[in-house]
Amino acid sequence: MKKQFLLLLLLVSGFSFAQSLNDYKTVIVPLKFDFLKSENQYRMSTLSKYNLNKVGFDVYYSNQVVPDGINRCAVLNYDIVKEGAFLATKLYVTFKDCYGKIVYQSEIGMSREKDFQVAYNDALNKAFTSVYELEYLYNGGQNAAVEQKVEKVKEVVPAVVVTPQTVVNPVIDPNEMLFAQPLAGGNYQLIDSKPSVIMKIFKTSDANSFLAQKGSQEGVLVKKDNQWFFEFYQNDQLVSEKINVKF
Repeated sequence: MKKQFLLLLLLVSGFSFAQSLNDYKTVIVPLKFDFLKSENQYRMSTLSKYNLNKVGFDVYYSNQVVPDGINRCAVLNYDIVKEGAFLATKLYVTFKDCYGKIVYQSEIGMSREKDFQVAYNDALNKAFTSVYELEYLYNGGQNAAVEQKVEKVKEVVPAVVVTPQTVVNPVIDPNEMLFAQPLAGGNYQLIDSKPSVIMKIFKTSDANSFLAQKGSQEGVLVKKDNQWFFEFYQNDQLVSEKINVKF
């Protein structure tokens, strides 16, 4: 009996160590990370969800309910860890299984930007470089072969709902020229001819890519074939809007 138990323990241990990100489809993102003071501060939760969706994961915030059919141990718990650094911001991301064991830890992303918003966003994007390099592809989940108790992730934090009455998302005419007005830290606000502020964009490590915010919509402004596009997720679908920008 003792030998059988030891054999089972070895099999389970071997299975656990054999896990990779490709075995998982669903990721839970916290609304608040330990090194920050408030929920979604510096848009770290929003930017994390954007990057994870882009990698190919199904992503839920920690205050959302994961569908009943998803096994608790088929879900990865995501976290951002800050390392101490002098005159720099260093971050890396971790993915843990239902037992708290790290399945994957990214390389460290470092930024020397002085503005906190830019520095944290820049460092996180750099940390995700190593995640993208994995070329994630869901394999159907080998952990589905192990019997686990199905458990629903319960809503523990009230959802923050932004209503159309409080935030209006500007409609951008693709033929209208927007002018980039410089802000601190290499950031810009895009204004129209009225002039009204249509969008704010934030510097990243890539000169052809900015983090962007248009009303309640958050995404990226990217340059493709000498044209700029505002890309964001809406109802889990990627939306791409062409924008004329003069820097």
